[in-house]
Amino acid sequence: MPRLPSIRPTIRPLLPSGGRRAGEPVAPPARNSYLVNCVAYVDGVAVPETNDPATALAHVRKAGKGFVWVGMFEPDADDMAGVAEIFGLHELAVEDAVTAHQRPKLENYKRYALMVIKTLNYIEHESPTTAMEIVETGEILTFLGSDFILTVRHGPHSELSGLRRDLEDDPEQLALGPATVLHAITDRVVDHYLTVVEDIEDDIDEIESYVFNPSKDVSIEQIYLLKREVLEMRRAVAPLRIPLQRLAQTENPLVPAPVREYFRDVEDHLNQVAEQVWTFDQLLSSLVDASLAEATVQQNEDMRKISAWAAIALVPTAIAGIYGMNFDYMPELSWPFGYPMVILVIVSVCVLLYRTLRKRGWL
Repeated sequence: MPRLPSIRPTIRPLLPSGGRRAGEPVAPPARNSYLVNCVAYVDGVAVPETNDPATALAHVRKAGKGFVWVGMFEPDADDMAGVAEIFGLHELAVEDAVTAHQRPKLENYKRYALMVIKTLNYIEHESPTTAMEIVETGEILTFLGSDFILTVRHGPHSELSGLRRDLEDDPEQLALGPATVLHAITDRVVDHYLTVVEDIEDDIDEIESYVFNPSKDVSIEQIYLLKREVLEMRRAVAPLRIPLQRLAQTENPLVPAPVREYFRDVEDHLNQVAEQVWTFDQLLSSLVDASLAEATVQQNEDMRKISAWAAIALVPTAIAGIYGMNFDYMPELSWPFGYPMVILVIVSVCVLLYRTLRKRGWL
C-alpha cells in the first residue's frame, strides 16, 4: 500500500452556488452557521445529496459501508446538542467541544474516541523586540467512530477544507475509513508545528544577537515575552505525544492496522518538534540569565565610574574645606601666591588621579 501523503493546506476559490462539487464546503464559517461541511463517503467517493448529518449517517448505515465526515466551526451548546443526538455523543464530550480550551488528549468512549489537538499559528511581525504576540493557538476536536468522524474547529487558522479536497483526490486512501481523516489532520497540524518552530528559531537567533551586541539594546521583558510564547507552544505540543503514541502503538478497533502504521511518522515529527521547543525554552532561560548578568556588569561599570569621579571631586572639596575654616594662624594665608599655589595643587592632584584611574580602566 502506498504511503499516506502528508496533507498540506491549499487555497482554492469556492465554486458558485449550484456548481459545488461533492465535498466542497456548504458555506464558509459564519457567525450563525456552525456546519461547514457534511459528506458521506462510500468506497472513498463522496455521495451526492448528503449534506445533512442525519441523512448522511442513515445512508452510510443503510449501505453497510463507508463513513460520514461532518465539519463544524465553533458550534454552541444548542448546535452540538442536535449533532450529539444523531451520533450518540456523551454529554461531557459535547461540553468539551463547546467550551474548547482543552489540553491535547485522547479519550475512548464506548463507540467512539475523542481527540483534542491544539493548532499553532505564527503571527508575522517586524521584530521580536517590538512584537506583542508571536504565536496564537486554536483547537480541533475530533470524534472518531467506526462510521463517522466529526471535526469541531476553534480558531480562524484551523481551516480544513483544503485537506478535505486533497483526501477526496485520493479515494484509495479515503476508503480506509475515518481513521485516515484523523491521520491527515494530525499530520497537517504537526507539519505546521515544524513551520512555526522554524520561524520561532529565527526570532530567537535575532534576540540572541541583540543580547550579545553592545550596540543594540533588548529588554528582558521582550525575552520573557518570547519565552512565554514558547511555553504556550510547549503546552500545545508536549501533551499530544501520549495520544499519538497510543494511536501508533496500541491496537484500537477504530484505527485499522494499515492506518496505525502511519501515525508513527507523525509521532516522530512531533517528537522532533517537542525536542526543539524544549531546547528553545532552555536557550531563552540562558539568554535571560545572560541579559541579567550583562545588566549587572553594566551597573558595576557605572558605579565604578561614579566612584572614580567622586574620588577626584574629593580633592578640591577637602582642600577648600580645610582652608575655609576660620582660624587665624594657618599656613600661607598671607602669602601673595597662596591662592595660585592651592589651585595648582588641586589641579595637579586631580590630573594625577584621573590618569591613574583611567589607566586602571575605571574611567
